Amino acid sequence: MQTKYIFVTGGVVSSLGKGIISASIGKLLQARGYKVTIQKFDPYINIDPGTLNPYEHGECYVTEDGFETDLDLGHYERFTGIHTTRDNSITTGRIYKTVIDRERHGDYLGKTIQVVPHITDEIKRRMLRPEEVFDFVITEVGGTIGDIESAPFMEAIRQLRWQLGRDAVCVHLTYVPYLKAADELKTKPTQHSVKELQGMGIQPDILVLRTERHLDDHLRMKVASFCNVDLECVVQSEDMPSIYEVPVSMQQQGLDAAIMRKIGIPVGERPAMKLWNDFLDKRCKATREVHIGLVGKYDLQDAYKSIRESLNLAGIYNDVKTKIHFINSEEVTTENVASHLEGMAGIVICPGFGQRGIEGKIVAAEYGRTHDIPTFGICLGMQMMVIEYARNVLGYQDANSSEMSADTTHPVIDLMEEQKTVTNMGGTMRLGAYDCQLVKGSRAYEAYGKEAMIKERHRHRYEFNNIYKEEYESSGMKCVGINPAADLVEIVEIPDKRWYIGTQFHPEYSSTVLHPHPLFMDFIKECAVSSSDSQNL
Repeated sequence: MQTKYIFVTGGVVSSLGKGIISASIGKLLQARGYKVTIQKFDPYINIDPGTLNPYEHGECYVTEDGFETDLDLGHYERFTGIHTTRDNSITTGRIYKTVIDRERHGDYLGKTIQVVPHITDEIKRRMLRPEEVFDFVITEVGGTIGDIESAPFMEAIRQLRWQLGRDAVCVHLTYVPYLKAADELKTKPTQHSVKELQGMGIQPDILVLRTERHLDDHLRMKVASFCNVDLECVVQSEDMPSIYEVPVSMQQQGLDAAIMRKIGIPVGERPAMKLWNDFLDKRCKATREVHIGLVGKYDLQDAYKSIRESLNLAGIYNDVKTKIHFINSEEVTTENVASHLEGMAGIVICPGFGQRGIEGKIVAAEYGRTHDIPTFGICLGMQMMVIEYARNVLGYQDANSSEMSADTTHPVIDLMEEQKTVTNMGGTMRLGAYDCQLVKGSRAYEAYGKEAMIKERHRHRYEFNNIYKEEYESSGMKCVGINPAADLVEIVEIPDKRWYIGTQFHPEYSSTVLHPHPLFMDFIKECAVSSSDSQNL
């Protein structure tokens, strides 16, 4: 069929959950048998979020083809299982850079370059995805209606709505606040948001009302009347116990059916979504808690979003509730580490960049190793495990990463030789999916279901220094995952510990609702045993 386009915009305030709604729409259309892709257009001028502080923008998600993107792409992949690429994440910076590069190349034949039509044409080209064939292309636009920087995106959507006719639908997400003093839900912010959207020439087809309280039919009718939207196209997104219940709620309210009717596709029977509902059923039945210490330096939930979700998903499939406790690594010392990690069934040492907080991560790694607590180090977390082992087992007291200490005499984590001559910071990064050969008989090999070759995503600059590899192996820390092309160490583990594994890659990027990552599954399985043992003492 002809490709259909769904545009998802937001109003009133940011952080309403456009990404979750976009992912839910994608999941519901997938369940009907359609080929779907979801893309995020962010109005900020950065080329990508790779250089943004996690406090500014949450975690930086990485696609298989090595592009640093917005965290909403993680939601898209976890919900739908699709593999996004650099084409699924576009910023104002990328749009302007493309147009300016073409202008410098002479492609516009000396014409004056303007926002309309040159910038908007480039936005439209990327929104249409002409190089690939999909049944539905869902486009989420970041920010809020009225933002100065989002105006070119709105103009592009306005033009596409006219060009595509019934092949395009606009879904607008707004907020309905509850005023406690008046004991009332207020629709005026939604009315103003829709009015502003209409002022840009865009009439929303469907409204999703974000709310903390249930909206009755009278209120929905009021919104429909004031905003020129059919009543069946006014859907509420109420606070749910889990984001994974949102697709089911949207399906029950007929969001996918409303989209199809607007586009002119027969609605047919409602798909059962059996696997998804089985997952939700397991989630509801899980009662026993497993406590995990998340050791990192960013005290912000979105900074480690994919790790948190991967732990939660693995818990559900292991019939337990994963209770995550953030532990600020800047506050962890040898003297207080026991008080921070006491009662934890497992420890996750988080990724990151820079020196701040690394000593606390090293102390946490030592505590996990010496107390035989299941410990999972990810990227920088794995490097901290390696440094801790060098200091306290190999006896190299000044062991460090050359990133953190240029004058260390034992750089157990270092740049590869070919990286040292590169001056562009981005040029030294290893980004995207790389092969990893697993050592048969290792814990990692068993966790992956006895697969010999895997492929995982990376986002880092420094590597395990192979000069020390033989020393680590002979003393008990095994290098059980190797990139065959460059002979780089991807996974380390200590076999005589219950579960002590570090990965140079980011397994959290590959964990989805229906296919939780095997390392997280195995980690939580061991933590659940540990938790059960402690409760039986």
